[in-house]
Amino acid sequence: MNVTLARVFLISAVAWALIAEVASSEMPSGKEVVTPAAYASAEPAARNVPFQIAVVLKIRPGFHINARAKSEAYLIATDLKAELPAGFTAREVLYPKGTLRNFSFSKDKPLNVYEGSATLLLPLTATDAVPLGEQHITLRVRYQACSNEVCLPPVTVPVESNVIVAASGAKAAHAEIFAPR
Repeated sequence: MNVTLARVFLISAVAWALIAEVASSEMPSGKEVVTPAAYASAEPAARNVPFQIAVVLKIRPGFHINARAKSEAYLIATDLKAELPAGFTAREVLYPKGTLRNFSFSKDKPLNVYEGSATLLLPLTATDAVPLGEQHITLRVRYQACSNEVCLPPVTVPVESNVIVAASGAKAAHAEIFAPR
């Protein structure tokens, strides 16, 4: 009897462990839904010549994130912040226009979202105070990822960017990202 009870307990424990593993593997975390990458519009970036850092957000199929211009007060807008080294100046972040989509949870009110990918642009200038050579800029993106059924908790993810600063001679880079649209 004890052997049978032990087998039932063992089989139940294994079954619950498998169910928990399957359930956790089906729903990713917010950090797993979006893959951010940073690109500079100039390599090198020249002092006193404006350039941009683009943060490209690749969004997993089947998910979206709220656009910067949110459709409802309760939504969490996508937000980009920068920790700039001394001597860099920044202007306001440029956010793309979102796409209005209807979801089962939003009834008849379309929501302004980013799907697939979104590119956030941070205009910068390196002043004469910035040392020549490689400079490290930490960016932080805050967003809330949702599927058609569920919204994940909001997350803030770091995005690292290295910019090479030169006295002059800025060269355009990453034309596929920074080309006029």
